[in-house]
Amino acid sequence: MESLKYLYKIGRGPSSSHTMGPDKAARLFKAKHPDADAFRVLLYGSLSDTGKGHKTDVAILDALSPIRADVVFAGTPDAPLEHENAMDFFAYRGGVQIGTARMLSIGGGEIEVVGEPQFDNPQVYALNSFKEIAALCAARNIRLSDYVFETEDDDFPAYLHEIWKAMKQSILDGLTTTGVLDGGLNVERKAQLLFNQSHIDESEITKENRLVCAYAFAASEQNAGGGRIVTAPTCGACAVVPSVLKYMQDKRGFSDKDIVRALAAGGLIGNLVKTNASISGAECGCQAEIGTACSMAAAALCELFGMGLGQIEYAAEVAMEHMLGLTCDPVCGLVQIPCIERNAVAAMRAINALSLANFLSNTRRVSFDTVVETMYRTGKDLSFRYRETSQGGLAQFVK
Repeated sequence: MESLKYLYKIGRGPSSSHTMGPDKAARLFKAKHPDADAFRVLLYGSLSDTGKGHKTDVAILDALSPIRADVVFAGTPDAPLEHENAMDFFAYRGGVQIGTARMLSIGGGEIEVVGEPQFDNPQVYALNSFKEIAALCAARNIRLSDYVFETEDDDFPAYLHEIWKAMKQSILDGLTTTGVLDGGLNVERKAQLLFNQSHIDESEITKENRLVCAYAFAASEQNAGGGRIVTAPTCGACAVVPSVLKYMQDKRGFSDKDIVRALAAGGLIGNLVKTNASISGAECGCQAEIGTACSMAAAALCELFGMGLGQIEYAAEVAMEHMLGLTCDPVCGLVQIPCIERNAVAAMRAINALSLANFLSNTRRVSFDTVVETMYRTGKDLSFRYRETSQGGLAQFVK
């Protein structure tokens, strides 16, 4: 598996696959054709169906600027696509085509170029399953976070400290920003409202739900507004991990060093999903994004509380298992409805998974590796209408 630096990335919303990926692809193609005086880009599949709401065209035009460019939402061709997020780039000089490439935005801001050797992201992890990793950790009596820090390079702890700093800043920015999100749905930012609605007789569990949701709304609203966030594992699911860790740090006084260890364990879980299944909503529905984020958050919480390998696996597995079949049906192609609330719901579910793992981990019958494979196959079985095309579900009925 590759480094967790390719999972946790600081960038701008609203979508890692629909803005960060196309931006990266456009910059790469532009660099390959420095003599071009014009570009044309055809977007297919999910990029075509929801690209306008995700501002895919804006991201590409900005990346190709100042060269003149034309972005076309081309629908889905008759021939099968290599991936649900496909793009054709064309370069011209003096009206003559001088270059072309098909690129795929595969999730999390990563891209592939069809017909070319793929990018050599460092493959630093020799083990590719939770079963293998857990066996190694058990044999050496080390924690998941220890395994991560031993495997990554020396500056990785410092990298995660920067990731945590950016996560906290996305929450702070969201809590201090009000108004209506762009896009035409008239969705009001609610994070500040949630954060300030405390009551004298508020129970502890009500307060926990309110604050966790306020933090999740804050980061997710920042993403929806094109703000600076951290992919965890994607832009659309960016708020689940930071919201639960921020809440626990505030409540329990965990240090930033403790949080960094939790991020390492949670990131390892996300990397396993990315390697063995998918974190792309266009490929496998929202279960691949929010489901993975929920598993990451649950595992991170378990690491934070010093739980054992079996408890971590149980929490990550149960978090994903009950997201199976979750559709990606963003209204108007915007990362707002149901995406913002969904981050908050998944954050609370991650805390539920932590509690269940504390009591029931010895009753587990399903492995984490099995639920990851199940998620992938379930995602592939989903109708394209429910994989980030905005042609089914809420997107069909909410206008």
